[in-house]
Amino acid sequence: MVNIKRIGVFTSGGDAPGMNACIRAVVRTALYEKLSVTGIYQGYQGMLDGNFTEMTSRSVSNIIQLGGTILKTARCLEFKTKEGRAKAYENIKSAGIDALVAIGGDGTFTGAEYFSREYDIPVIGIPGTIDNDLYGSDFTLGYDTATNTVIEAIDKIRDTAASHERLFFIEVMGRDSGCIALNAGIAGGAEAILLPEKETAIDELIDHLSAADGRGKKSSSIVIVAEGDHNGGAYNVAKKVKEKFDYYDTKVSILGHLQRGGSPSSFDRVLASRLGFAAVKELLKGNNRITVGVRGNEVVTTPLEEAINNKEYKLSPDMLELVQVLAI
Repeated sequence: MVNIKRIGVFTSGGDAPGMNACIRAVVRTALYEKLSVTGIYQGYQGMLDGNFTEMTSRSVSNIIQLGGTILKTARCLEFKTKEGRAKAYENIKSAGIDALVAIGGDGTFTGAEYFSREYDIPVIGIPGTIDNDLYGSDFTLGYDTATNTVIEAIDKIRDTAASHERLFFIEVMGRDSGCIALNAGIAGGAEAILLPEKETAIDELIDHLSAADGRGKKSSSIVIVAEGDHNGGAYNVAKKVKEKFDYYDTKVSILGHLQRGGSPSSFDRVLASRLGFAAVKELLKGNNRITVGVRGNEVVTTPLEEAINNKEYKLSPDMLELVQVLAI
């Protein structure tokens, strides 16, 4: 077991609401345990550039309510090379950092796994991504906030959809995961939801809309499309539907990066605090190359390699059926 005196904390990949709350928990838990903390700006790029800062309790004051990440984030292709990781390690050791807490998604975890194995530096991963698609945790930081942001947008769009009797196709984030689309679609009363995990043919969607039209649901129809849907996105779906239903007044709204921003929800703030606290505790136990997450409201750990390589994360069949049942 490494004698840990200083922890380095960083955020990497796409930003997610709750990252700041997590940084705060890591810093204050470490300080409570008489450890020093170094903040690493811009993730792996910051390691290569030696872009470090001493973190105190006051460094993380008044940030729990902020979206984004005070430590910033950046892409770093150089870290994917052996030479880049060697340079990062030299900077880490020069700064006296004995262990790392990595907050991010799949790419962040992959970089941490390589780095830790090559240089035997302890690392704990905390899942921070709005997509909620990492194995080892029921929820990831930012997912709850992003979903609520989408629901708020759906509610507002439905107002104008109902007023003009329009069919709206709303595209949400989710290149490989339909979690946001599915949950926001159910909560927002969508007539149909198109997901990356389930191929929905345009003919099937048209049949569904025809049936809904026959039941008098022509006005204020909402279709949620995850960006990774196999039909090529909301504009493409809308175009194909318009060709079949020329009497529909179709509109497309792509929510884009507004889903990443905003003040984190109460759920995300508590989750971030719990996981930041747990990450430091796991390091002090001598654990390494693991992620911390929640399952059934209990904090659990998962081997980092397993969290990266296990792609069995699937949407609940009951939730998929629920979409059809509630849309009648």
